[in-house]
Amino acid sequence: MARTIDIDPITRIEGHLAIRVEVESGKVVSAYSAGEMFRGFEQILTGRDPLDAQQITQRICGVCPVSHGMASVQAQEEAYGVSPPSNGRIIRNIILAANYIQSHIIHFYHLSALDFVDIAKIAAYTGKDPALLELKDWVNAQLSSKSLYPAAPFLPRYDSNYIENTELNILAIKHYLDALSMRALAHKLGAIFAGKLPHTTTIVPGGVTEIVTAKKIAACLSMMKTLQSFIDHSYVPDVIAVASAFPEYFNMGKGYGNFLGYGVFPENDGNSNHLFSNGAIIDGQIYELDPMKITEDVAYSLFSSESGLSPDLGRTEPAPEKHKAYSWIKAPRYGGKVMEVGSLARLMISHKKGRNPVVTKHIDALLARTGLKPDALISAMGRHAARAIESQILAERCIEWIENLNVGKPVFNDFEICKTGRGVGLTEAPRGALGHWINIENYKIANYQCVVPTTWNCSPRDDRGIPGAVEFALIGTPVTDEKNPMAVARVVRSFDPCIACAVH
Repeated sequence: MARTIDIDPITRIEGHLAIRVEVESGKVVSAYSAGEMFRGFEQILTGRDPLDAQQITQRICGVCPVSHGMASVQAQEEAYGVSPPSNGRIIRNIILAANYIQSHIIHFYHLSALDFVDIAKIAAYTGKDPALLELKDWVNAQLSSKSLYPAAPFLPRYDSNYIENTELNILAIKHYLDALSMRALAHKLGAIFAGKLPHTTTIVPGGVTEIVTAKKIAACLSMMKTLQSFIDHSYVPDVIAVASAFPEYFNMGKGYGNFLGYGVFPENDGNSNHLFSNGAIIDGQIYELDPMKITEDVAYSLFSSESGLSPDLGRTEPAPEKHKAYSWIKAPRYGGKVMEVGSLARLMISHKKGRNPVVTKHIDALLARTGLKPDALISAMGRHAARAIESQILAERCIEWIENLNVGKPVFNDFEICKTGRGVGLTEAPRGALGHWINIENYKIANYQCVVPTTWNCSPRDDRGIPGAVEFALIGTPVTDEKNPMAVARVVRSFDPCIACAVH
């Protein structure tokens, strides 16, 4: 008979997520993912000036606000018939790349690494690094205290297997501390052209409002090269070290193997070519992206709005007492299929299309270093590896973008708000495919809908009862100790859930 385990809330993610798994014979046989709150951003936007949208939607998230701003202005640009000049496009790429890098760094080091690193090993540290010595004293004091929550965020935690090598643990903890500075540096880099971060003020329909100067170019280059060094010499090696210590996670969390990507980081002014390609992988076959195939089911979501609608026609009508519904997240589907989105999806699509030799080069290099086959990346550990690879690619390309900026050239094209119009903005947040749909009537927002990455990944069952991506990926996960279901938590965190986005 199946035993039920509730992990509520899942910690070290963005927002409030509950996971319920049913376990038989030491393995998960069924799982349920539930977003636990309602926010109502789409209702907030109705009736407002369209230009409010890129500012309000950025408040959906403090980790990936840039992506929401980008999706919003792209939706408006389609409605207004305007696009940014080259400088504007490149600056947007730089701001977004900085946001990706800080997001990937914080996810690995500050949200997920603690699933693998043994903080208690810091007690054995005998070196001279002042930061580590200070941390050693603090951890020892916390471990000897009777506090209910000692050494947070390092403790308390599940009793599980962690990295045994003391030197590797100490190095990982040092890089945990270094990553705090690197994340701040990425924010600072993005803010040079974003005005401030999080929640940039400079992204507008038609481009950006921040001009290009030689001083800004020099500052961006210096910061990005520092970030590149950390990515190459700390982040990627640490991911490989964790992967080597826990190779079994290349066989966990595999999911359906269906991937969706909208394309991101346009490489030309016509947006016909992206650094990471758009497309869909379904049952191992690659297809061109067709946005008309996107729909949202709500049978098990706490909404009374009609099910199966395109987001362009979608509604957000809360129904907190709805029978059998268990999540405040809708269930988006692509042609009726459950799709995974995120860094892994972007790399798999670009690799499958074969149009970006840089992506292929980095994937091949990782596989060579680990001795793995490409299908091994479709896993919990593969998602961590994909973010590291993506960070490498972005740092390399961002240096080229910065060098391609032209001092004195325009960053913005003027436009007029249409009285009536529709637009869709499809981009990619660090966590995956992000879409904003806007309907304008009498110069005001008549309807606004967002379908965000974690809506895809952490969706509940759809109208046919088919589990969402995380729900399905958990099936087969080993649970040897029902009081310490660490493998379940590791698989969930490999998706980097952002429930604040998903329950927007």
